[in-house]
Amino acid sequence: MRFLTGTGLIVVALTATVAAMLFPLWSYDDRSGTAEANLRAGSVATPWGPLSAADRDFVVRVRLAGLWELPAGRQAVGRAPSIAVRTAGEHLVQGHTYLDARVREVAARLNLELPNQPTAQQQGWLKEFTRARGREYETKFANILRRAHGKVFSLVADIRNSTRNTLVRALADDANTTVLDHIKILEATGLVDFDAIASQAAGTGTASPTGPPPPVPGAAPPPAQALTPTPTPSFSLPPAASRPRSDITNG
Repeated sequence: MRFLTGTGLIVVALTATVAAMLFPLWSYDDRSGTAEANLRAGSVATPWGPLSAADRDFVVRVRLAGLWELPAGRQAVGRAPSIAVRTAGEHLVQGHTYLDARVREVAARLNLELPNQPTAQQQGWLKEFTRARGREYETKFANILRRAHGKVFSLVADIRNSTRNTLVRALADDANTTVLDHIKILEATGLVDFDAIASQAAGTGTASPTGPPPPVPGAAPPPAQALTPTPTPSFSLPPAASRPRSDITNG
């Protein structure tokens, strides 16, 4: 009897040990709140691979970037007193004309709705440019845009590294090329305050200024905002984004 009892205890102990070893393997990744669980919860299937919440946020941010940087570029081409800043404006116009067409194409294929107006912060920057004159205008133009591009640059790298969606990856490639070109041409004006950028980077971290926080997984996309007249005739917005289709197809 004691032998059977001892054998039973051994079996129970071995079972508990094996269960303890296997528990982290099946429970950790699926546990609510873990990175893997959050990734699965926020992703939807598409013909081009899973589309995560971060992917969707990135597509929106690319559109938002064009909604204020394209008008800013057009404004610089028309009013900047120096060749260097006018050239930077031309690069902004060329880059975001192409990138905005690309993001609208990608969003249509992925059934994503895009905003049609810049954020309040971006509109504030455009108003700053409009109010400024001469050297003050050029300094604001170079530094505000350079700081914004620096923050977007790191976001593009993160998405390019982590996305599992081929359309988003290709868009990140195009965004990376465009953003790096704009960073270089803004720095070529000789007006960028690198000390201020370094101080800001060393301080408290802030979110990218080109868009809202990631959407809530499973939530319907917000409706597109109607275009409103620009505050001055010195710049205009890119074309409106089309509404998403009712389903996701290969297009």
